[in-house]
Amino acid sequence: MTDDPGLLLVFLAALGTALATGLGALPLLFLRDASPRVLGTSTAAAGGLMLAATQLLLVEGVDISWQRTAWGVAGGIGAIWVIARFIHAGDGDEAADFGKLRGANARTAFLIIAVMTAHSAAEGIGVGVSFGGGEDLGILVALAIAIHNIPEGLAISLALVPHGSSVRSAAGWSIFSSLPQPLLAIPAFLFVEAFRGVLPVGLGVAGGAMLWMVVFELLPEATGRARWPFVASGLVVGYLVMLGFTILLGGA
Repeated sequence: MTDDPGLLLVFLAALGTALATGLGALPLLFLRDASPRVLGTSTAAAGGLMLAATQLLLVEGVDISWQRTAWGVAGGIGAIWVIARFIHAGDGDEAADFGKLRGANARTAFLIIAVMTAHSAAEGIGVGVSFGGGEDLGILVALAIAIHNIPEGLAISLALVPHGSSVRSAAGWSIFSSLPQPLLAIPAFLFVEAFRGVLPVGLGVAGGAMLWMVVFELLPEATGRARWPFVASGLVVGYLVMLGFTILLGGA
């Protein structure tokens, strides 16, 4: 392989990572019972997936610059807090609408997709920067991110399908959340040094936003639907799934 990857290869590799996110919806084909217990457990599982992703993002960011990562975390928490306040401000459950979802379910789904989209922006930069180190490294990193994106798509799907969305719709929204990856991979590849400096901030923003989402949205919703043993089980299983994917990829 050549050490000078072309723009088309970088774009296609990043596009592949985005499309892989849609695969996370496939396990939901087997979910038929949407009882409160199932809803609460699935919401907690989405939270566990996001908690593990947060940990991985922050570790990667701190390895580059803990100061810029910390600023990013603060910015991510602040941004998602403002978005959540705007969404929740003065509306009744009937006012919220997101596809087939209504009320609190719609708001939660919107916030998760917004948070995961911010997360994808950092991953897109990571793909582009990695290709700056050569084609072999870029393809390896893109493959790792693509596999890593599958449980991220599962997290989005767990917030959509049990509440009434179709699996196809969940897969579509999962892919949509990852579109920043092919869009940002090209400029990150062309301007490697500049984007390498921004990367820890992006990782921190994504991590902070996901941490806020889990603590203030997903866990309260989960505990309102299911008893703590089911919530704790879903949280742990989701966390271990994401961590297991990372270990299999050699990233832990």
